[in-house]
Amino acid sequence: MPKMKSHSGAKKRFKLTGTGKVKRYSQNKSHILSKKSTKRKRRLRTGTYVSATQEKTVKTLIPYKK
Repeated sequence: MPKMKSHSGAKKRFKLTGTGKVKRYSQNKSHILSKKSTKRKRRLRTGTYVSATQEKTVKTLIPYKK
């Protein structure tokens, strides 16, 4: 059986925690920041976890991520 290929975009966007949860960063933080409030941008800085419904899908995209 050949190795599975990891999804290149998913490799860069997701990290696995020690307990097996999938961490992600918030969207809407890359450009057009002048119209967004400071409070909103500060909230977008913090990471969060992938929802339980999407977790299985993301884990199939990054099979060898530790």
